[in-house]
Amino acid sequence: MDTPAIPLPRDDREREILVKLESMRDRLLLLKRDRTKYIRSQDVLQLYEETVEQVRQLREVRADRDEGENRLDRVLDSCFQLLSLFFMTIGRTSEAPAAYSLTSTIRRLLDHLTEANLFSAKDLESITHTLDRLSSIVHGADSHDPPYLAELIGRRVEQCQESLKKLQDKVQMLEAPLPAIHEKLISILRSMSLINTKPRFSLTEVQKFKTQLKEIDEKRVDGNFINDEGKIPAGNEEVSELLSRCLLWADVVIERNGVIPDEFKPMYNTLVGIRNDLEKLSLTQAWSLRETDLYDFQRQLDKFDEARVDGNWFDEEGKPAELYVQRTCLYLIRRSYGLVYSLMISSEPVSEALLPVYNQLLTLKRCLQEVQESGGISSPRELYPYSMKLNSIDNMRVDGKFMVGGDIPEGQGNVTELLAECFELNYELRIAAEDKVATEKADDDNE
Repeated sequence: MDTPAIPLPRDDREREILVKLESMRDRLLLLKRDRTKYIRSQDVLQLYEETVEQVRQLREVRADRDEGENRLDRVLDSCFQLLSLFFMTIGRTSEAPAAYSLTSTIRRLLDHLTEANLFSAKDLESITHTLDRLSSIVHGADSHDPPYLAELIGRRVEQCQESLKKLQDKVQMLEAPLPAIHEKLISILRSMSLINTKPRFSLTEVQKFKTQLKEIDEKRVDGNFINDEGKIPAGNEEVSELLSRCLLWADVVIERNGVIPDEFKPMYNTLVGIRNDLEKLSLTQAWSLRETDLYDFQRQLDKFDEARVDGNWFDEEGKPAELYVQRTCLYLIRRSYGLVYSLMISSEPVSEALLPVYNQLLTLKRCLQEVQESGGISSPRELYPYSMKLNSIDNMRVDGKFMVGGDIPEGQGNVTELLAECFELNYELRIAAEDKVATEKADDDNE
């Protein structure tokens, strides 16, 4: 979309569709930037239907030919990325369109894990679960979704699953005791990379990790890891190579002391800023995140990622970035993609219009559960603050619905269910407290 290397369509009909899709993308961007009101489902669905109609026309135009990707494909991807995030924002997280943006991020993550060959079993567990969920969503797509959209997202999910399977095979080939050692090495490597990108570089912390690496190295016999039977386990070469990479990286990080060359400093500073902003969002997600905000982060990261040539960046004079710069910036990109992924899968199935109520109820539920787990209450009076808050939320409903500006936002069932759970916990605590008071009174009377 931003790159002149992507050609314009040659077909006049495709050019017409491109103009309409560019207008659609601009309307989506304007809606995304408007923070004066909540995103309404009807606005999103109207734009979605209009985009789908352009896709239908495009499929007719391209029915008998395939001339490769052009700018239309890039703009269409931007439209679907935005629509996907809008579906998350309005709480329709279990519908096929919501899966589009998530599959893009997962594909980026898997490509990076494959390229770097630095991953552990834990890295793959969450992605496996998410892809299984997306697959069930696509195969159970609602009838109002066009079949070709389900096919498109289904192919994206399958491609991710194929990449994931190759990574899983590599991890599963490791024999004991290598899986635990491998996991530890990955953790150390990432910890050193984190220290390397902190505002204040800590040489002491890196040296501590280097000491741990040497301790792992000393457990080897003649350069090999040995199992309980005294044999060399499968995967020994791979884990030994990883150990060597960790030791080398420790030396490089210590030598460079967190200093990035001037020619790559602007890119580094931008990537650090993206990573930091995403980490802040991760801490305050429930109260501050609008999923469509992730679009800007995705596009920035994609731009840096796609600027690489043969896996590396080049300065203005055409010189490649040295190993230290390359690995440092790649770590920031991968970490940021990981944060985007985490924020997406944590998206609640509730419209942003209802999130304030939903989050209050989540907090109330946690508080009531903690009270229950800590032994309950000694008097029903202690529940008054909780009861008052629950009743005030319940009184917000109109004919059983939570209304926002005359609209009925998505996620009514989820909020109502959570409210009922809170009332149930409150009731259980009150009954337990009344029983406790009655028992104590009976005991006093007997005395």
